[in-house]
Amino acid sequence: MTEIWDGEDENASLETLRDVLVNRSGDVKLALRFRALFFLKSVGAEFAEKPEEAQKALEYIAESFKDESELLKHEVAYVLGQTKNMRAAPILREVLADTHQQCMVRHEAAEALGALGDSDSLDLLSKYYNDPNEMLEIRQTCELAIDRIKWAKSEKAKTENLQTSLYESIDPAPPLPVDNEENDKVEKLQQILNDQSRSLFERYRAMFRLRDIGTDEACLALATGFDDDSALFKHEIAYVFGQLCNPVSVPALIKVVGNKAEAGMVRHEAAEALGSIATEDVLPILKGFLNDKDDVVRESAIVALDMYEAE
Repeated sequence: MTEIWDGEDENASLETLRDVLVNRSGDVKLALRFRALFFLKSVGAEFAEKPEEAQKALEYIAESFKDESELLKHEVAYVLGQTKNMRAAPILREVLADTHQQCMVRHEAAEALGALGDSDSLDLLSKYYNDPNEMLEIRQTCELAIDRIKWAKSEKAKTENLQTSLYESIDPAPPLPVDNEENDKVEKLQQILNDQSRSLFERYRAMFRLRDIGTDEACLALATGFDDDSALFKHEIAYVFGQLCNPVSVPALIKVVGNKAEAGMVRHEAAEALGSIATEDVLPILKGFLNDKDDVVRESAIVALDMYEAE
């Protein structure tokens, strides 16, 4: 029988956390499953200090890829990339190559390989990047992951002066360096952000530089990225707003999550960002999406409301 876990006990066994994550009992709330995932993530990241426990945590996390929830599995892939544990790479490669998995899950697996800086995955990433029959979101994510891995192994990565981030996330691209005055100008960064003649990697670098600047002006510049045609690009803008938690982004996020013509991966990220911001006007908006026809949006509203309560 699954041991009851309250979502707070840091001394819960890995097996208890696994049983909550995979919903062994069949009645575990989604928000609690997410909490169990992040507890397991913290163990998986301790591979240097506790290698056996870390390996077990990775294996337990990976069991969730059998689940039906696209939202949960996408978060599982994200978490594996954030552990910095290279033993997660084979798991993520398998998910990326599994065409039976949903697009959002495979995209996140590719992005996670980039976050790990896994050079051994370059051939696989190149395969899907160069496949004209592959979904655009997958191809674009592979492009970013390839560029991120190559950047991480380059001399540039060793010499660029990057602002120390306020955020703990390993991002799909590093921010533009601060040793160039142009990279402190919001207007210039906005131009790079929206310049589709530039590489996606460079545009993402401008995005994360704007995030690190973090002013209202920078947030409004980021919001212009929602006019892009790429669902991948727009979902990352929404993710960044969830990190910034700046109320100035709320109107743009409400517009995005309410746009039924928008891709689910964009709307879901906007919903979670609203949950992170947690202003008073957000609560009724999120409740309005608890019955959304798109599974990832509906489930994101559930998780976002849990985040709202926590905030």
